[in-house]
Amino acid sequence: MSSAGGRAPGPLLLLLLLLPALPRCAGRRRGIVNRSVPDVCATCHIHATCQQSGGKSVCICNYGFVGNGRTHCQDKDECQIGASKICGNHTLCHNTHGSFYCVCLDGYRASNNNKTFIPNDGTNCTDIDECEESGLCGHNARCVNTEGSYMCYCNDGYKLENGERSFHQDGNIVSCKEIGCGSPPEMKHGYIVGNYSLLPGSAVHYECQEGFYSSEGKFSYCTANETWEPATLSCKGVDCGVPPSVSNAHPTSVSGTTYRSEVTYDCARGYLMAGGSHTAVCNAKGQWDGPDLVCKEIDCGKPLLIPHTKMTWDNSTTLWSRVYYQCQEGYYFNGDRNFSECTIDQSWENITYVCKDPPFPEVEFVAVKGSAPLLRLRKAEDQNGPISLYQVIVLPLDLQSTFICDSFAATTFFSNTTDIKGYVAAEFRAKDVADNMSIALGDRHYYGKFYNAPLKLGEEYCVFLRIISEWNKVRTQSCAVWAQIKNLSPTLQYMTAVGLGSVAAVCLILFLSFSVARSYLHSTVHPPPAAVACEAVHLSTTVDVAQAGIASSFLETETVSLL
Repeated sequence: MSSAGGRAPGPLLLLLLLLPALPRCAGRRRGIVNRSVPDVCATCHIHATCQQSGGKSVCICNYGFVGNGRTHCQDKDECQIGASKICGNHTLCHNTHGSFYCVCLDGYRASNNNKTFIPNDGTNCTDIDECEESGLCGHNARCVNTEGSYMCYCNDGYKLENGERSFHQDGNIVSCKEIGCGSPPEMKHGYIVGNYSLLPGSAVHYECQEGFYSSEGKFSYCTANETWEPATLSCKGVDCGVPPSVSNAHPTSVSGTTYRSEVTYDCARGYLMAGGSHTAVCNAKGQWDGPDLVCKEIDCGKPLLIPHTKMTWDNSTTLWSRVYYQCQEGYYFNGDRNFSECTIDQSWENITYVCKDPPFPEVEFVAVKGSAPLLRLRKAEDQNGPISLYQVIVLPLDLQSTFICDSFAATTFFSNTTDIKGYVAAEFRAKDVADNMSIALGDRHYYGKFYNAPLKLGEEYCVFLRIISEWNKVRTQSCAVWAQIKNLSPTLQYMTAVGLGSVAAVCLILFLSFSVARSYLHSTVHPPPAAVACEAVHLSTTVDVAQAGIASSFLETETVSLL
């Protein structure tokens, strides 16, 4: 027993030792078996998909391809069964690699309004109504829609030139011609009366327009070959004959004597138009309308009156009449000629015939700075006739070059004119002017009807003297520059007033200061009255010296003598 019991553990122990290694060997064996089975999905064609079927992997070609799924998958042509079967009616089928698309035939459009479609969304092709396009068939024709197309037919009364019943505008211009003779011919100066037919054998009736007549046939007929025979109608204008004559006028242009012809008249030499019309027109009744032109003889009236002249005249006032002038005794002639003529514009021509008057003012030109000068006026002699007025004119200095003696109006300082640039400061009648008469500019006095306004400080002025002569309602004048004033400073009166005001202010301050000091120092020191008197005398002397200087300057200005 013991020996038997000693052998038994040997095999059992060996089995126990081998048991942990059995799973590894079994697993290694299974791994060898798996590697021997091929992977089906890895062998699928590029256009195939691996799917599970019955517990197995199978390669199936994609939609649009046919084949075994492993070695080949080729494109399937869906269009081979026919476009109408796969795309629907009125379609074309286009195969693509792995798919297809449909388009509608010409004359149809897709219901989804796209150019291409795939008929898995219910899209179909419907007919296009080409007749919706205006003017598709051209003039005198109508459009009729057909399935997938359209046809054109001529309107009633028209037919195709090629004799066909219908046509299709395919790029060639096809026109419908009116059945019969077509529109009747136009007639110069004529018109068609009533209705007419275009069929062969019909006639058109013509009449002449107003102002025209015809003695020939007035009808035109449509012939069997659908043409209008030439009309013999010829409308001629009526003739008004010789144009009428017009008193004191003559015709200048004549366009004819028939209807609507015109004749233009003009007044004869020495006459002017006083009313009416220049033109006569031939009317529809063969009569002249107008003219009612009225020509009146030129009359210049009385001749011009020239001062200091004698007039020789035969009282004629018609065209080219003459009046002669001669200076009176004591006056001399200055001009281009001594006569004036009556002109075509009914006026006597202007001449430069002048009998000199008044004399040119003789003045001494003075240019001053500072205060305005005192101007002295010396009466001029009546060399060429009586002198009426003297005027003193003040202008801004920059307007001196633009001053015109004859055109300068007698403007007052208070004129309503807003753009006034100068004014008359004084006016004297000649009989009131005495030798060495003087006037101070800006003294605020009235001379005649003119105000001698004060001059503005800082302004520059030019002063003119004007001599005026009035004779027989004719006025002449001559001017001279009298003075120039620059950098105008305050006047003596203004400076004196300022000086006196300053003195009064100083005296008031001194008086107040003195009163305060006196009340403060009343009980202490009393300044001698002589000191206050001395200060007052000193102040008075200073003011007198200043006033003396101003007066001296003013007197020096007054010594300027203007002749």
